[in-house]
Amino acid sequence: MKKFDERDIMFSRMTYGKGSYEYNEYYSRNPDKKEFDDYLRELPNICGEGTMAYHPINAKFPDTIFRFLGDIKHLSSGKKSEIETPVESIEITKRIKKFLKYLGAVEVGICEMKDEFYYSYRGRSSEVYGKKVTEKHKYAICFLVEMDKEMMNRAPMLEEVIEVTKGYLNAGIIGMIGSYFIQDLGYDARNQMDGNFLSVVPLVAREAGLGSLGRNGILTTKKYGSRVRIGVITTDIPLEIDEKDDWGLEEFCEICGKCIKTCPGKSIPINKITDENDNLRWKINHETCYERWRSLGTDCGICITACPFSQGVDYKKINEMKGNKDKMKEILRKHEKDHGIREFIKTPLEILK
Repeated sequence: MKKFDERDIMFSRMTYGKGSYEYNEYYSRNPDKKEFDDYLRELPNICGEGTMAYHPINAKFPDTIFRFLGDIKHLSSGKKSEIETPVESIEITKRIKKFLKYLGAVEVGICEMKDEFYYSYRGRSSEVYGKKVTEKHKYAICFLVEMDKEMMNRAPMLEEVIEVTKGYLNAGIIGMIGSYFIQDLGYDARNQMDGNFLSVVPLVAREAGLGSLGRNGILTTKKYGSRVRIGVITTDIPLEIDEKDDWGLEEFCEICGKCIKTCPGKSIPINKITDENDNLRWKINHETCYERWRSLGTDCGICITACPFSQGVDYKKINEMKGNKDKMKEILRKHEKDHGIREFIKTPLEILK
């Protein structure tokens, strides 16, 4: 099965400075991407001057959080204790889940790591560019942190990117403490955090039973919709596995299409394609999506707020909707009555005034 190469993702490509080794190596292999990527590099940075979101003070909030995360990401792979504490899989699974929820996670699931969940090669920074991913574990502890609904409903304004960044912060801290805890028990553990991922975390989250992938390519959950950030700890401590939960989201997305209608970059597909692994799936246009990020000055978030599940849907209706298009249409009608095409709060957040 063809694996994802981290060098291909937009966040990686935008770090390749002109003339650098990474720049020359990558575009020698991908000359078709060079012209558009160079065009993107000339656009203002996210939260940068010249964008809708720019403010000389407030726009520093996301930068500050990402700078802090960059300073701690080297701690993701810690040293385990030389003394291994005997554990029983059912008991330690229960304790870890409770601990992560105490730290702020809203959902926690466990799965076995498949090889295709890992990137083939790394590419997010010059220090790791082109390195083959070899640090692998048997299990993944996947957890979610909620992003505040009112903050996200201000998308694509500055409040949205502040809340997304805070989500990465919370996931990074929870994952770091969780991995330290497992290491203190004498087992290997690695925190998969922003800027230092080894795996494609939405695939891990789906496998761990935390949600499904919607038309917009984002993990979507029953309770929080797409208003979540994902954290992953990979480890060799013995754990109990959770089951995947196919609750009918893909069928729902077929008849909904709100993210298509509201996407300012027209980056969300109407039709599915056959990917490199012969799977039929929706594939967003990452280039035009990211172009809109740079022009807006935030990571947009409109498709997140447009999703009915991000605004809250009755659990009973969700659990009855799989294979039932009438129930899905009922959910859509109720959502449009309450929220229109999408929920949008125009007034700026009080702390930003």
